Amino acid sequence: MINTVFVAAESADHNPLLPATYDIVWSLVVFAVILVAFWKVFLPKMQTMLDQRAEAIEGNIAKADEAQAKAEAALQEYTAQLASARQEAGEIRDAARADATKIVAKAKDDATAEQARIAQAAQAQIEAERQSAVVSLRKDVGSLAIDLASGVVGESLADDQKASALVDRFLADLEASEKAAQ
Repeated sequence: MINTVFVAAESADHNPLLPATYDIVWSLVVFAVILVAFWKVFLPKMQTMLDQRAEAIEGNIAKADEAQAKAEAALQEYTAQLASARQEAGEIRDAARADATKIVAKAKDDATAEQARIAQAAQAQIEAERQSAVVSLRKDVGSLAIDLASGVVGESLADDQKASALVDRFLADLEASEKAAQ
């Protein structure tokens, strides 16, 4: 087969590796039309599309930068508010501690006053009961002494005034001797 190609090439006037002239001309005409169409129609549209895409990307980058700046400002504001809130919370805690100290001191004062009032009331009640016991004892001791004296003497000491005076004098002497002993 290779031999056949060589034989055909020797007998022909033109080179089989080069195309015919009319093929080259028509190929150049079609290439020129496609080149002009591409240059006048497709390339400007493509350039416009690429410009719009670049603008959109630049716009998005600008928006992202703006959003980042806003986020940083918001973060700084948040940090400032957080610091302010912490300071305010510290002040509230300090005020609460001071109030608690005042409340505890007032409660202690009230308790001390209540204790003193209760002690004074108890002392007054003890004194009243002591006086009542002394009166009751005088009466009982007096009646017992009169009964004993009546039994010893053998007479009735029914005169209440004399008996009462005698008992009072005896108890007064007894109290005087107790005070002297102390």
